[in-house]
Amino acid sequence: MYGDYRRGGSVFGSFLLGGLIGAVLGLLFAPRSGVDTREMISERANEYWGEASEMYETGKVKVTEAVQVGKEKVTEVVATTKDTASEKGEELRAKIDEARGRLQEQVAKSAEAAKDKVAETAPVVKDAVDKAADATKGGVDVASTKAQDTLDFVAKKSAPVEPSMGTALGDIAAPGADSLPKV
Repeated sequence: MYGDYRRGGSVFGSFLLGGLIGAVLGLLFAPRSGVDTREMISERANEYWGEASEMYETGKVKVTEAVQVGKEKVTEVVATTKDTASEKGEELRAKIDEARGRLQEQVAKSAEAAKDKVAETAPVVKDAVDKAADATKGGVDVASTKAQDTLDFVAKKSAPVEPSMGTALGDIAAPGADSLPKV
């Protein structure tokens, strides 16, 4: 585009320069009187002025047309860009909504699976807890019984013994020898 402008400018400049050079040479080598020469210069100047005015008007029309075409193209591009941006925005919203829906479905499936696992595992865990409680209760009962037996034995052995006549010291059984309960 810049090259086109330069070429058009150089054609117009060459035209004007050529006209001026021709006019000067015509004046210098013309075998006419001063009045004739002035009339000829005036006519040529009017011709050149008319051609320059025509070229100016033509250029003005072309620039006006180019500006109008540019405005139309810019308006078209802006409208197209708005439409494209709107379409892309709608597509993006649709994709986001779709992804949100898939995510909600996956969360719901995961929650349902977790609920099912809890429902499956709860009875097994309850049975295990009941068995552990029963075993603990049985162990506590056995330990309680053994502790009571041991306390009874210690109390029996701790009771004061009355010496009888025929008993010697060696006849008294030592505590814990044979009669302690086995724990």
